[in-house]
Amino acid sequence: MDQFKQISTFVEVNARGSLSAAARAEGVAPAIISRRLDALELRLNVKLLMRSTRKLALTDEGAVFLDDCQRILSELEEAEASVAAHSTRATGHLLISVPPGFGRRHVAPLLPALLAQHPGLSLTLNLNDRMVDLIGEGFDVAIRITPLSDSSLIGVKLADNKRLVVAAPSYLEQHGIPLTLDQLSDHNCLSFSNDGSRRGWTFRQNGKNLTVRVHGTLGCNDGAVLHDWALAGKGLAWRSMWEVGAELEAGKLVSVLDEFAAPGNDIYAVFGQRRHLPLRIRVFVDFLRQAYQDPGWWKK
Repeated sequence: MDQFKQISTFVEVNARGSLSAAARAEGVAPAIISRRLDALELRLNVKLLMRSTRKLALTDEGAVFLDDCQRILSELEEAEASVAAHSTRATGHLLISVPPGFGRRHVAPLLPALLAQHPGLSLTLNLNDRMVDLIGEGFDVAIRITPLSDSSLIGVKLADNKRLVVAAPSYLEQHGIPLTLDQLSDHNCLSFSNDGSRRGWTFRQNGKNLTVRVHGTLGCNDGAVLHDWALAGKGLAWRSMWEVGAELEAGKLVSVLDEFAAPGNDIYAVFGQRRHLPLRIRVFVDFLRQAYQDPGWWKK
């Protein structure tokens, strides 16, 4: 038991960023946290953390050990959750943050069925493009379609996602089909823009990611508008598969330059803790992941 506590404390300190933050989360004195780390390093006969009054830094050995510890704790919690799910009833309120377009199309339609399976749950769906502070603002879980950059957050992959260049058949009939990235300059590109500057489109060429500056007569900071313009034949658009899958299946949009498609920004559920994750969060994440495993879902 002491060994397990030492390991879990080591993981918690790294997740929280300081001994004092880990101590507050557990409700103990920082000296207790420090003694556990000392005992762990003494038992392993290796330095895991360089500690000062201002910051913590993992040693090389500590970084490798942290990865193994996180994996072990995750597998243990999943095993416990699998057993508990058969005997425990999910209850409570969920506060969920989701990007608006994805939330309307791929989260909101699933929630009535989730609540029917788990009548003890209630939820609030917050549709917001802002990167919310999960812990500071009290969110239970957020859906993010982007590489995870905040190492303090725990992410569970829900589905693959890739981005494609698409256009309406009417646009391609009139303006032709681009066959190379250089030919994008000959086309009206519908691009995301907040302040007049256009966000580049990322492709994969010669084994490397390449961002291409595109130009066009229409830009917008709302992906749904870009999607509608593409359907109306106004130009090429660089959109996620989750957004255009149904239109591609129906022939309303056609993808081009597929051989240059870059690795996608996958879809994650993220939350601010791994230890003692409430069952209400687990059932929500598992429900979405199961729905998204159906390839036909993205064509609806």
